[in-house]
Amino acid sequence: MWASPVSLTGSHVAVAPLSQNHAVDLAQAAADGALHRLWYTSVPPPAAVPDEINRRLSLLEAGSMVPFAILDRSGKAVGMTTYMNIDHANRRLEIGSTWYRKAVQRGPLNTECKLLLLTHAFETLNAIAVEFRTHFMNQQSRRAIERLGAKLDGILRSHMIMADGSLRDTAVYSITAAEWPAVRSNLRWKLDQPRG
Repeated sequence: MWASPVSLTGSHVAVAPLSQNHAVDLAQAAADGALHRLWYTSVPPPAAVPDEINRRLSLLEAGSMVPFAILDRSGKAVGMTTYMNIDHANRRLEIGSTWYRKAVQRGPLNTECKLLLLTHAFETLNAIAVEFRTHFMNQQSRRAIERLGAKLDGILRSHMIMADGSLRDTAVYSITAAEWPAVRSNLRWKLDQPRG
């Protein structure tokens, strides 16, 4: 397989291959801020975290997803992310199905997590492009993707049926290999800024 499980470590965060060993931490993370109640996201309810881990691991077995636990400096799992919609032949993938417990949002973890995953995708896997997708209505996610330096490719209208039956318009963003050096420099600069 072109993309496969890997552990990556930075100063603020690490990503590790997802396993059921992360279930207790991730159930606590999902409960922080009741993230599963946001209608435009797909964060599992705390009790459903083990099933969500199994779902992601089955997609790993099928070769269409590489799931990760996001770990803070103490080694506690504070969220999940994945390489998904993996196109092995064309060296394209999406970084998605990402969520963090509320307590660590708006800090350096997301920036560094994306820097680790993007660096691996472009510099080890030699990806030609990395996509990000989110609900059109999820303004917080869209702003975070845009802060990374990804560009809006377009909107897939009525792209998915959500759990509540509503139709999701999906905002699709990407970073190409040619754009990666500038994006990398910007992400490193952001991480170097003092935090008040």
